[in-house]
Formats: sequence, C-alpha cells, structure tokens
Amino acid sequence: MSTIESPVRARRGALTAIAAGAIAAGITAGAAAPAHADTFVRLPNGSVSGHDLTLTRTNESAQVSPSLAANGAGRNVWVSANITLAAPKLQPTGSFPANGPAGEATMPGTNGTSNDGSAATLSAGYIVGCQVNVGSLTAGITGSITSAGVPGASGSLSVPLTPGQVTFVQIDSYDIAKAGTYYFNYQRFQMQIQNCAGYAQARSFVTVETGGNNHNKINLYGKPFSIG
Repeated sequence: MSTIESPVRARRGALTAIAAGAIAAGITAGAAAPAHADTFVRLPNGSVSGHDLTLTRTNESAQVSPSLAANGAGRNVWVSANITLAAPKLQPTGSFPANGPAGEATMPGTNGTSNDGSAATLSAGYIVGCQVNVGSLTAGITGSITSAGVPGASGSLSVPLTPGQVTFVQIDSYDIAKAGTYYFNYQRFQMQIQNCAGYAQARSFVTVETGGNNHNKINLYGKPFSIG
C-alpha cells in the first residue's frame, strides 16, 4: 500500500472569529461551467465532534461535466460547500513544533496535513480516485495536490490521475489563532480530472489539527460521488 507523501504547503491566511451567518473566507471559481451534458449532485450535510471541536459541512454540491476533448479520459467538476468550525475552548499558543505522533502524517485518512505552531490549522479539499472506490480510507494514497504555486489557483486545479490512483486535492488551509466559531466556504471550485480512462470518484474532507501539548486532529468526510 502506498503512503501519503508530504504535501506542498498551501497558501495560508488567518481566520478571525465572526458573528453567526457571516463568512470569514471563501474561494470562488472564475471559470464558467460548460452547459452540455452536466450532472448536478446535491450531497448530504455532515458533522463530527471531538476534543471540544465541532466541524460541520452544509450545502455541499458538485456539478460534473465531460471534458471538451471528449476522449473519455478527462472531465471537470465544480464543487461547493460551507464549513463551520466551533472551537470554544481552543487555547492560543506560541511558536513550537506540533506535528503529532511520529508517522501520523502518513497514516490513511490524515490527509497529509500538519500544524506548524498555530493554535489550530483547518484544511479542506477532496479525495479523488481513478477506478478506485474512495469510500475506503484504507486505499493507497499516492500523494497530494494543493493550490500553492498554481496560476489561477483561487478557482481551479488540474488533477492528473492514472487508473488505480488516489490523491488528496487540498483546496486551501488556514491557521487559527484563538477560540471562536469560524466560517469557510468555497463556491464552484473547479477540479480538472486528467488521464483517467475509466470511472472516477471523489469525496470531500475537512481536517482540523490543534497545536500544543494537547495535540488533536479530527476529520470530517463527505459522501463519495461519481465524476463520470
């Protein structure tokens, strides 16, 4: 089984606690979706709690479209979701290493994320597989793709996949400084699936990891859906 490679650091920004109903940060795609043969998928809400942290995902959806090349190996998907992190007891921290137990970043389901000294780090993205059922978190993960250093990364990413490959596609990652309730959304973020001659699947993930001696990490996964 393949292990998860350390991801390239994503561009990070500080989130601030704000009133309910407002949005602290978001990503919106700039490209318009093609109008032909699209499939719209509305996905269920989800929530997970642990260690005085609660992650909630609402309004998740995906719009799937065949590639304009019409070769069966490429397709496009536009994804959207709203994410809320409730962290009422999060302790502000100083600068220190906090990567958790040895080897944790390579364990299935941890998404290759790590905390670099902030009170907490929130990461969001998708697990994408080619001819692989991504409902199983024990599937071999071959690496990760982030928006760092990619032109136009605020709205889209190219995801090359070969049959049997699974990868994490990290949309963005944010450092959190103190206790509060935080809101993050992405609207019509485009993933361009390339080189997958066969069926493809995806499922969302949200990860929050706290720093300090009381190190914790929780993951919220979405329902798998077909990308054609």
